[in-house]
Amino acid sequence: MSILSRPEFHDEQAAYDYVEARVWPHGATCPKCGERERVGKMGGKSTRIGTYKCYKCRKPFTVKVGTIFESSHVPMHIWLQAIYLMCASKKGISSNQLHRTLGVTLKTAWFMSHRIREAMRSDDLAGFGSGGGVVEVDETFIGNDRTKKPKHTKKGRGYAHKHKLLTLVDRNTGRAKSMVVDDLKAKTLVPILKENIAKEAVVYTDEAGQYRFLGKDFAGHDFTRHGAGVYVRGDVHTNTIEGYFSIFKRGMKGTYQHCAKKHLHRYAAEFEFRYNNRIAHGADDRVRADIALNGIVGKRVLYRDSLGA
Repeated sequence: MSILSRPEFHDEQAAYDYVEARVWPHGATCPKCGERERVGKMGGKSTRIGTYKCYKCRKPFTVKVGTIFESSHVPMHIWLQAIYLMCASKKGISSNQLHRTLGVTLKTAWFMSHRIREAMRSDDLAGFGSGGGVVEVDETFIGNDRTKKPKHTKKGRGYAHKHKLLTLVDRNTGRAKSMVVDDLKAKTLVPILKENIAKEAVVYTDEAGQYRFLGKDFAGHDFTRHGAGVYVRGDVHTNTIEGYFSIFKRGMKGTYQHCAKKHLHRYAAEFEFRYNNRIAHGADDRVRADIALNGIVGKRVLYRDSLGA
């Protein structure tokens, strides 16, 4: 039987029950005043599915309030289908594909996908390399930064006109973290690395000059010389992070194709989320979708903000 045959994917009441069980594990909670005891589910034929009333502040509410679903007219079971499809697609799923599959407009599919990426995003400081572990650090380039080369300008060679993404991978935990950066200068990158990598960690990079003095900030630093054709020297390599980049670039170039800098941090969060919650970590498609669902609270995104943020 198809996994999309589960009740929450095609029945609205079952969809609300599914989301409520995860957002409110201890029972319905008023998002306005936090009341849990004096709360009751509203009935009646004209009452919307999933509506509760708080008898302390006298306000009606649903599980959508304060989440990525707030003020959305898309049925909850369609939202759950979209979350599952994005979590199950290793290289992502385009807004055009969501639009055709879910039967919503392209504009709606695009906005839904950005809201879901917000649910996937984590702003926690990583603490990579805790206990003396190994952390690989590298950067990659993608797209075309219009602030460097305006539209209709020939791209040319090199990477100066591309968007820049800094990524860390902890070998011990198998987790990754990516950040969009404006440049690759040491004064830009080193503070980011110090915030996200434990002091007792050993850091492996390539021979790029911005990483030259990392040894004074961490327990150890070593590198390989890619320019000389040396990619592995004992345990010293960045092959793990290159594998991460291969999936990221296949998705960004093959599935999404175009991405403005103002949206790149959300796409980076999407690939980071799937990598950190992959089958090797015991997270299959269903578990991964549930983890994403746990991140919906406090992540409301307005359409005007998604256009300008």
